[in-house]
Amino acid sequence: MVRIILSGCNGKMGHVVSNVVSERDDCQIVAGFDIDSDIKEPFPVVSDPDHFDGKADVIIDFSHPSFLSKLLSFAKKNKIPAVIATTGMTDEQIEAIKEASKEIPIFFSANMSLGVNLILNLAKKAAAVLSPDFDIEIIEKHHNQKIDAPSGTALMIADSISSVLEHKPEYIFDRHFSREKRSKDEIGIHSIRGGTIVGEHDILFAGKDEVIEIKHTAMSKQIFAVGAVNAAIFLTKSKPGLYNMSDLVASIGG
Repeated sequence: MVRIILSGCNGKMGHVVSNVVSERDDCQIVAGFDIDSDIKEPFPVVSDPDHFDGKADVIIDFSHPSFLSKLLSFAKKNKIPAVIATTGMTDEQIEAIKEASKEIPIFFSANMSLGVNLILNLAKKAAAVLSPDFDIEIIEKHHNQKIDAPSGTALMIADSISSVLEHKPEYIFDRHFSREKRSKDEIGIHSIRGGTIVGEHDILFAGKDEVIEIKHTAMSKQIFAVGAVNAAIFLTKSKPGLYNMSDLVASIGG
């Protein structure tokens, strides 16, 4: 039985992860980290990781970037692997995650959906074939409560596409500041916020007289929770290092 600490347990994703774990027989949540530690859960909740003195095998983090430093410190001190699914990290925080992965196994992905991992591969293949004759635009849509823009997934898609292009493109997030034609060496990234949209990502390849679209639509948050729990189980069998969805998919296929 894999023992999980759920960081951000009282948030929306925390509740979804709790429900997913409750339906499985190979893992259980033994504790939670959350700023709202007074809210009752079927497991002990603390606001400060240092106040936890129990035993755990892995951490799943759906909290806030401001909590990362404490989380990594606790994980390294106690040699506990961590699945970091929180988005909106700065470059410095991403570097801190990479450094921590030298000591403990860390699974870091802006999106825990297997479907998104598939469209990443499709987008890379399409970009390699269509570039430089097609312009590339990414449109992401999320609910009106999401605080970071563009989404971590949109940036992950852009980075994947960029990795196969001959010239590193510039990411353009806003066009209204300049009145000039679109250059070939750029990827446009657009954010839409509204209602209760769980998550939609469109990758648009626009060429002469034809347009190709690759799209992923998340119908519920459960797909991300399932991915995170699967990643947690995977991480308990892994050596120190930095892992992502590609590693999880490879382990399932192998």
